[in-house]
Amino acid sequence: MTDDRLTRLSARIRARRGADPDSSYVARLLATGRERIAQKVGEEAVEAVIAATRGDPGALTGEAADLVFHLAVLLESLGLSFDDVLAELERREGVSGLAEKAARSGVGLSKPGE
Repeated sequence: MTDDRLTRLSARIRARRGADPDSSYVARLLATGRERIAQKVGEEAVEAVIAATRGDPGALTGEAADLVFHLAVLLESLGLSFDDVLAELERREGVSGLAEKAARSGVGLSKPGE
């Protein structure tokens, strides 16, 4: 289901899960625990936002790659992959984004300023 590159990334991360943390960044990151991995995802997301607001396409590309990588590690920490994420996106296909968000939150839609 996923792009081959995302599939390969997920497979490499899964394969490195049990590697020596002294020789594998993935193994070291997984050893730090889910909270630290989630923190790294947040840091990379902020860096991507900063690059975007500065209008720097090269920096945004690099930060987006870092974000996708760390998200892949976070997904792996929960036994998930991009296939799971894409399946969820496919499930939502054809559903209004506003309606889908309201269904998840259980709260009715409000207009700006309400």
